[in-house]
Amino acid sequence: MMTVNDVSKLSGVSIKTLQYYDKIGLLKPKAYSSAGYRLYDEENLEKLQQILFFKELEFPLKEIKKILSNPNFDKTEAIKQQIKLLELKKEHIDNLILFAKGVNLMGTKNLNFEVFDTKKIDEYALEAKTKWGNTPEFREFEEKSKNRDRKEIKNLNQQLMQHFVEFGQIKDQSPKSPNAQDLVKKLQEFITENFYTCSNQILSCLGKMYGGNGDFAKNIDNAGGEGTAAFASKAITEYCK
Repeated sequence: MMTVNDVSKLSGVSIKTLQYYDKIGLLKPKAYSSAGYRLYDEENLEKLQQILFFKELEFPLKEIKKILSNPNFDKTEAIKQQIKLLELKKEHIDNLILFAKGVNLMGTKNLNFEVFDTKKIDEYALEAKTKWGNTPEFREFEEKSKNRDRKEIKNLNQQLMQHFVEFGQIKDQSPKSPNAQDLVKKLQEFITENFYTCSNQILSCLGKMYGGNGDFAKNIDNAGGEGTAAFASKAITEYCK
């Protein structure tokens, strides 16, 4: 067993922070000494490491607690996701460093705002939070999906992509147009019926992912043609205002 002082020295986490983690139920000690001192075992240290990984990826403590208390939490899968997120962050930082060096050499007229875009990181982080966050939407998704075979899942995904084919057919119109807004409503209803309750708040988050540079956008553009994902994202933003 290790005291709170030992754990603090080993991890670099302050005693005050460890006490706070105990208070909010994020990291409870294995036991307390007769004098009331916190005592930690190897399992506690492993959990603390998970907490620090998620903190490094800027997950709020409230979400970390939900994730780690999820009975379906898979440590092996989680570390793979953490590695992927850290790689995305490293790529983002490397690009910023190269850009800053370019500005240093060429002056401030070297304008490029794409290097500040974190949509790819945000998209992947949202996937992780949705999976492990034990949200009502994820529980509903699991319940609706548990009896579906591969053929049914494939068919549903094809139906989902068909909605974006329709978005692609009108992407020369305004995202505010009645046609575009009708398609957003149809998409929201389809997601609610087949996956999970798609509130305007959830729909807004999905719209941001569709407008990113990740796999969502690529798949949508493959279905509806280049620019479909961006158009659908703008239409969803208008719908959710």
